[in-house]
Amino acid sequence: MSDEIFQTIQSLIDTHPVMLFMKGDKLFPQCGFSARVVQILTHLDAPFETANVLESPELRQGIKDFSQWPTVPQLYVKGEFVGGCDIITDMYQSGELESLLAEKNIVKNTD
Repeated sequence: MSDEIFQTIQSLIDTHPVMLFMKGDKLFPQCGFSARVVQILTHLDAPFETANVLESPELRQGIKDFSQWPTVPQLYVKGEFVGGCDIITDMYQSGELESLLAEKNIVKNTD
């Protein structure tokens, strides 16, 4: 992975409290897994930014190398890699994702 791509990824993660690397963007997800994570974050009223890995082969491979995670989408919260679609879905269903987002002051806890 080039230093430039690494720095781009690090900058996106540092700049945006909730950063989703996905296929497509939040308005037009281009795969079902990315769409599901967008739907979950939207449902939780979590403000988030997206990076479309389909726009750049370097970004698409770079994010996998950066996180040591083989698939996209990838969600980062306050600089920490949280997981991909299955992990995010499980965390959402258990309430763990909302708790994490509330704990990081991204969303208000509804309890």
